[in-house]
Order: sequence, then structure tokens, then C-alpha cells
Amino acid sequence: MAITQAFADALRSCGARGALSGARALHGRLVAVGLASAVFLQNTLLHSYLSCGALTDARRLLQADIAHPNVITHNVMLNGYAKLGRLSDAVELFDRMPARDVASWNTLMYGYFQSRQHLAALETFVSMHQSGGTSPNAFTFSCAMKSCGALGWHGLALQLLGMVQKFDSQDDTEVAASLVDMFVRCGDVDIASRLFVRVENPTIFCRNSMLVGYAKTYGVDCALELFDSMPERDVVSWNMMVSALSQSGRVREALDMVVEMYSKGVRLDSTTYTSSLTACARLSSLGWGKQLHAQVIRNLPRIDPYVASALVELYAKSGCFKEAKGVFNSLRDRNNVAWTVLISGFLQYGCFTESVELFNQMRAELMTLDQFALATLISGCCSRMDLCLGRQLHSLCLRSGQIQAVVVSNSLISMYAKCGNLQSAECIFRFMNERDIVSWTSMITAYAQVGNITKAREFFDGMSTKNVITWNAMLGAYIQHGAEEDGLKMYSAMLCEKDVRPDWVTYVTLFKGCADLGANKLGDQIIGGTVKVGLILDTSVANAVITMYSKCGRILEARKVFDFLNVKDIVSWNAMVTGYSQHGMGKQAIEIFDDLLKSGAKPDYISYVAVLSGCSHSGLVQEGKSYFDMMKRVHNISPGLEHFSCMVDLLGRAGHLTEAKDLIDKMPMKPTAEVWGALLSACKIHGNNELAELAAKHLFELDSPDSGSYMLMAKIYADAGKSDDSAQVRKLMRDKGIKKNPGYSWMEVGNKVHTFKADDVSHPQVIAIRNKLDELMGKIASLGYVRTESPRSEIHHSEKLCVAFGLMTLPDWMPIHIMKNLRICSDCHTVIKLISSVTDREFVIRDAVRFHHFKGGSCSCGDYW
Repeated sequence: MAITQAFADALRSCGARGALSGARALHGRLVAVGLASAVFLQNTLLHSYLSCGALTDARRLLQADIAHPNVITHNVMLNGYAKLGRLSDAVELFDRMPARDVASWNTLMYGYFQSRQHLAALETFVSMHQSGGTSPNAFTFSCAMKSCGALGWHGLALQLLGMVQKFDSQDDTEVAASLVDMFVRCGDVDIASRLFVRVENPTIFCRNSMLVGYAKTYGVDCALELFDSMPERDVVSWNMMVSALSQSGRVREALDMVVEMYSKGVRLDSTTYTSSLTACARLSSLGWGKQLHAQVIRNLPRIDPYVASALVELYAKSGCFKEAKGVFNSLRDRNNVAWTVLISGFLQYGCFTESVELFNQMRAELMTLDQFALATLISGCCSRMDLCLGRQLHSLCLRSGQIQAVVVSNSLISMYAKCGNLQSAECIFRFMNERDIVSWTSMITAYAQVGNITKAREFFDGMSTKNVITWNAMLGAYIQHGAEEDGLKMYSAMLCEKDVRPDWVTYVTLFKGCADLGANKLGDQIIGGTVKVGLILDTSVANAVITMYSKCGRILEARKVFDFLNVKDIVSWNAMVTGYSQHGMGKQAIEIFDDLLKSGAKPDYISYVAVLSGCSHSGLVQEGKSYFDMMKRVHNISPGLEHFSCMVDLLGRAGHLTEAKDLIDKMPMKPTAEVWGALLSACKIHGNNELAELAAKHLFELDSPDSGSYMLMAKIYADAGKSDDSAQVRKLMRDKGIKKNPGYSWMEVGNKVHTFKADDVSHPQVIAIRNKLDELMGKIASLGYVRTESPRSEIHHSEKLCVAFGLMTLPDWMPIHIMKNLRICSDCHTVIKLISSVTDREFVIRDAVRFHHFKGGSCSCGDYW
């Protein structure tokens, strides 16, 4: 017995060390001492040969020497085949086995799992269950659940949970961990969380699985809470949090965690360095990246392709192409990822010619075409609107067969759609053998961008599986093209989907729709939804809330959200400055802009548009001039058309018409209709008909389709008594096919948006509304208001009808919010001021230019509008 054990130990040692010559020598000794026929030693020898990779020796032993193999013998051989990647031989042996135990089934299942044949692994599990002769153990369930998780099959996951409970295996530590991991991978983190809290002593693997689930579903903060409570962490735990923070945009926190990881003695591995370098690339932090590069050289025995690709990405995205090429050229094995990252880096910096040269060099060196490199270059054509090269790459895809790759077809769809060739885009889509969600979403987006919402909806309805990105694309299509009510209905339908959870993009899109509609109550309800899912603290969502409140006339609430934000990005600052500007609160806009400068943040193009607009609406001429000078002198931002338009409006409103005209003459680009329109409006205010004619002449030459300028010039002529000239302008409108934009106003009452047009008779309460308006007109007459000689439509302008309806339907304490698509007329402005006095009510009206807050007989604009 002792000699048998000694031989067995020696054989195991040879297998562990890969010492094939030693195993063969021991085989000879077994024959010499007469122990070669002992089944136990034969099985041990077989395992030793297979551990050394000596498949020929193992087969010879099994076929020639082992006369009476048992189930263990076959299991050892089966395991050897699986580990050596000979799955077809493993299946053949499995089918010939006279007897099988649970280890036999487990070995085959695990072999399939290791080779990523997850469906075959599950089919083996089902066959085992149907055979009835063998009961599954913990390893069986774990392997089945890992395969199910890899496939993301939620329905099967629920069935496996039922089976685990039926066999009373849920308390096994390995099974419990696999259950949690399976539901996380299947996207049901709620079930995973309930199972996790029942595990008495979760393994690190189990906790790491929940980290992933919490980060993806509940947000990084929830994952951080679990991470901080973990009694022990391995490098995988740290890497998961670094990656989660980086992917959620919290890049600095990700790098801080790497520093903490290092300070606590955790050895950084290639995954850590890859995530960290990627974070540096996103942050454009070249200094951090170079320090990490030095650590990589010092601590890793060799730079693997993934770390190298991250280094190439860092240097390429930072514009350091010499360093990027240096890392790239130092690679012994330049994989496709490294090539693609380098090509992408050149594209990002507009080095399109160099990208094409790299692509051709890649083709020559690798003698093959990589689908991701192709897709990257096609995306470059998309950005440059280079349809010619795009078609050449399309031809190359067809010749090489890469057109079958989904990622390539998707990039071609995007390229053709961006270049306006929707027919080719749809043709590629129709000929795709396999389509993913990106394919469908690309078509939805393509048709949405050209305003064909019906066609976009057809593709949306044709999808069998939709994710949150698809829903967001369709939701955005409705909101973007003025169908806000349909978009909000889409959100309601989205909430009914079991496997789709709204994300920050969903809410940003919804708040834009509420802002455009002026839907206050609905906006508040959606804010409640963001609180429920934990997204109210997301900076992008909070920025959208600030904009929504501002556009709905609730500037105080917008400021509260702004002050509540711990982390403000440039969009946050711009949203608040813009909000104050729209409300004619120029001094407050300047205050926020100055706080932006004090915070150390750098204002951008939009920041200056916002603050100049605030100066314009409040008549702050000197301040506006100062900021206009500062943008170029201090922040090196060249003034654009929007800035010039604001300055012309500012100077013109203040009566500096000659200075405004001089500024137009000095513009480095051709003035647009907005610029001349601002001057024309100022001429109307200050009665400068001569300059008005000049501005109108330039406007008419631009062939602007907007009717506002024509109507304004016609009114200037009419007020000056030049009826013939006024009629000539109207005739010019008719000849050009330009129609006056119909004015309408809308307001939210009882979760419904009510829309009114001038002389509207469509509203079910129209008689009562008109009677109320007539009553109000009678009351303000006592204050000295004299109805002007005007058409009936001016008496019943849409905003006046809204005012009457609001007084009829809304409680006395509630401000009445009204939206209007055109600029409010002077008569309505006067009437609503007086109504606010006789009714002691507050009216907040957003017209096409700005907000007016009417209260106590005055307006927030100070009649400067």
C-alpha cells in the first residue's frame, strides 16, 4: 500500500510540474514492479500524462494498457480532452461511456463553458436532468448558472433558481454566489440584491458581482457604499470600482481610488493600469498618464497589448502622436486593438490623411482587415461628410466580406445617413443577415434627424427587443421635432416595460420637452421619477431641471437646484446665466457669470452668448461691451454670429443705432438674418425709418423664410403713414410664398396643455372665456385703458384668451404661466399689466424672446423689451 501511494504521489508531482520525462520513467517502473495493471495507478498516470499535455501517451495508455477502465478513468480522460481544447473528442468519449456520474456531466459542461459554448453547456445540463440517473450538485448548478448569465437569459435564470430551491442547494456558498452573479448578468439586480442579503458569509466573488450590479443599476454611489462595507477586497474589487467611476464620468475619483489602492499595498495589475490610463485619456490628463506609464515600466514584467493600447489612446487623444507611435512601435505583437486606437486618435485630432495611411499600413502588415478598424475609419468619413471615401471603404467591405460584420454595417448606415443618403443606409440595413440594437437605433436616428418621425416609428415598432438607448432615440425624435405630447406618451409606455429603466438621457430629453411645452406640473412629476431612481444628483439631469424651471418661468426654483449642486460643470453655469438672461434679470446673470470666473472654471462660447443676452435684455450697455472685449482678450474666444447679434441688439435697444450699424460693418463674417433683424427691431423702437429700410433691404436679400422681419417692416411703413410701401412689403411676402407665422399661446391646467389662437372658437369654454375677457377689459377701462382702433383679432389675441382662461380655472394663490410662440405685442403687454393690477394676480408669460413677470400693474421688463 505504501509503495502504491509513493508512486501515486510521484506521478502527481510530475503532472503538476509538467515533467513528461519523469512520468514516462515512472510508467516504466510501474511495469517493472508489476503495478502497471492497478487501476488506481493507471488513472493517476493517465492524469499525469494529460497534465503534461501528452495526449498521444494518454491515448495509448487508455487504449492499450487499461483493460478495465472505470468511470473515474473516463472522467480523467474527459477532463484532459476538455482542458486541451479537444471538445469533439470529449463528446465522442462521453457518448461511448458505459456509465456516467455527476463528475462526467460536470466535466463536459465545464468544458463547454470554458470554450464559451454556453448554449451547449446548458443543453448538457438539460440532458443530465432528463436522464434522471444523476442528481446535480453545487458545481453543476454553478456551471449552469454561469452559462445562463453569460447568455443573459432571464427566464431560464428564474427556472434555475426554482431548481436550486427544489434541491435545497441555495445555502451552498458557491451556489449562492453563482445565483447572485447570474441575476446581475441577466440584468435583474433587484432579485440579485434580495439573494445577496440572505447569504450569511458572501465570498469576495459574490460581493464583486454585486458591485457590478449596483454600479450598473443603482449608480456608482450605491456600489461605493457596498465597497466600503466589504471586510476584505481583492484587486478585482478595486478594479471594478475604478472602472465604474471612470465609465460614469467621475474620472478624477477613479484616479483617486487608484492612488488609495496603491497606498494600501494592493498590487496594481494590467487591468488597473488599463482602466487608469483610459481614465487619464478621458480627463485629458497627460501628466497623470505619464506617471502611470512610468509605473507600468517599473512594475509590469512586460506591457501587454491592452495596457499598450490604453497608452496609445492616452497619447493619441492628447495629441502626442510621437509618443503614441513610440509605444505602438515598441509592441512586439501589434494587435488589432492597438492599430484601431491609434487610427482613432489621429481621427479625433482631424489627422484624417494620417489615419488612412495607418489603415493601409495595417492592411499591409497584418495582411488582413479588422472590422473595428474599418468601422473606425468609416466613422471618420461620417464626421468629415466624405461620401467619396466612404463609398470606397464600402466597396472594400464587400470585397473582403467584412460587410457581414454588424459593427461595419452599422458604421456604414451612420455614414450614409449623416451624408443624407438614407436610401443607401436603408439598403444596407435590409441586406444585413444579423442586426443588433445599434442597427435599429441608427435607422431610427437617421429618419428622426430629417424629421420623418413616421418612418422612425416604423423601425421602432419593428424591433423585437428594445433597450433604453432605443427608447431614448424615439423619445428624442418626438421632442426634437415639436411633438412633445407624443414624446411624453412614449415615456409613459417606457415605464410599463419590465426590462427597461430610464437613464439620465431619458430625463434630460423629457425635461427639454417639459421646458418647450411649459408643462410645470408634469415636470415636477418627472423630477419625482428622478428622485426615485437616484438620478436627481446627476449633474446632466440637474442641469436639465435648471433649464426646465427657467423656461417654465420658475427662476427661483432654478436657482435653488443650481445652489444645491455640489459639482457644477460649465453647462450648469451656462444654464443659470441663460435662465436669468431670459427673465430679463441681467444683473443676476452677470453675478452668476462673475461667480463662474471666480470658481476657476473657464467660460466657453455659450457662456458669453448667455451673459451678453442678459446685458441686452436689461440695457446694461457698458457691461456688455466689457464682456464682448473680454471674451477675445482674456479667454481667446472669437466672437461668433450669436455674440454679434446680442451686441447689435444691446446697442440698438439702448438707442446706439449708429454704433450698432458700425459693428455690423466690422463683422469678420457675413451678417445673418438674426443680426439684421436685431437692428431692424431697434429701428422700430427708436423710429429710425431710414436705417430700418437699409436693414430690411439686407434681410430681404438673404431670402430669410421668417415672416417676422417682413411684418415688422410693413408695420414701420404703416406707422409712418407709408401705406403703399407697407402694401409693397406684403406683396413681396406673397410673391416669395412667405406666410405670416400664426400666433398661438398655451398653458397647463389640470395636467393638460390648452392651446389658443387669435379669435379662437375651438375651445369648449370659448364663450365663457370671451365673456371673462370682456369683463376684464371693462375693469381696466376704469384705469384709463383705451381700446385701440384695431382688428377684432387684436382684442382677442391668444395671450389675452389664456389670461382669461387662467383666471377662470386656476386658484387665486397660483401664478398663471403662459407660453407664446411669437413676441408679445404692445397692446397685450399693456392690457396684462393692467389686469394684474385689477385682479391682484401674477402672470408669467414666456414669448419668443424673453419672460415677462406681470404683478401689481407692472412688468419685470420695465417696459424695456
